[in-house]
Amino acid sequence: MRVMIFGCGYSGMAIAKAFQAAGADVAGTARSTEKTDIISAAGIVPFLFDGSAFAGDILSWMGSVTHLIQSIPPGREGDPLLKLVTGRLAALFPKLEWIGYLSTVGVYGDHGGGWVTEETPGSPILGRSIERVDTEEAWTAEAATAGVPVAALRLSGIYGPGRNAFVNLSRGTARRIIKKDQVFNRIRVEDIGGAALFLGTARIGGIYNVTDDEPGPPQDVIVEAARLMGVEPPPELDFDTAEMTPMARSFYGANKRVSNARIRAAGFQFRFPNYRMSLAEMWDSGRWKG
Repeated sequence: MRVMIFGCGYSGMAIAKAFQAAGADVAGTARSTEKTDIISAAGIVPFLFDGSAFAGDILSWMGSVTHLIQSIPPGREGDPLLKLVTGRLAALFPKLEWIGYLSTVGVYGDHGGGWVTEETPGSPILGRSIERVDTEEAWTAEAATAGVPVAALRLSGIYGPGRNAFVNLSRGTARRIIKKDQVFNRIRVEDIGGAALFLGTARIGGIYNVTDDEPGPPQDVIVEAARLMGVEPPPELDFDTAEMTPMARSFYGANKRVSNARIRAAGFQFRFPNYRMSLAEMWDSGRWKG
C-alpha cells in the first residue's frame, strides 16, 4: 500500500501511524515547513500543499498512491483538493484503490438527545456541517466516475494524547458546563486511525460513524479525569449564563446520540469504546501528555 494523507494533522498523524504499522508507505501534506518537519520526523514523506496547486515532487508520488485520505476541511470556496482533482482523479492517481474522507457527525444536526445512524437524514444546523454534506456527496460522485470506492468517516469529538481533559485540568482551563440532558459522543484519535486502516485495506466504501459506544454529558468526562488525577473538578457552570465563545456555544446546539453499529457490523473493533477506560489507559500509561 502507498498512502497519501492530505492534511496530516492530529487525526492524519494517527491514520499514518496505523497504516505504517501495517507496512504501508505513507506521505502527508501540511501548509508550513514547520509542520512538514514534524511529519518527516514521524517517518512520513512530507509535502507542502496550500490548496492552490500541486507542485514539485508531489505529482510523482500521487502517481503511485493506492489509498488517499482527505482530512482538509472545506472552506468558503469548498474542498481545495476536490477542486484540483475533479474530472481527472483517475489521471492524477492511476493506481488508486480507495478514498477516505474525514467528515463529522455534525451533519446530523440536533435530535433532542435521540439516536442517529448513517440512515438518518442530514439536517446540519451549522454552516461548516452543511459544507461537509455537500463535500461528501461531491467526493462520492467523483470517486464513482473514477471507479474507486470512497468511505466517509463521520467523526465525533476527537481526543487523545495531548488533547484531553487531563491536559485541560493541568492547565487550569477545564470547564464543567452544565446543560440539562445534553450529551455528546467522542472518539479516541487512535480509533480514527484504526477505522481508516480497516476500511481502506478492505476497500470498503459508504458512510460510517466513527464514534464511541457511550454518548454522555461532557461534564462527566471532566469529573472522571479529575478523579483519576486526584484533584477537585472545576465548579459547575450553568450553560445559560456561562461565558463562552460563539463557536463553543454552537456545539451545544446539536444534542444527539450517534450509533456506531454499522462499522461494528462490518467487523471493526474499537480499542477505546468508552471514555472511562480510555482516560484510565492514558493516565496509567502517562500518554495523556502527548
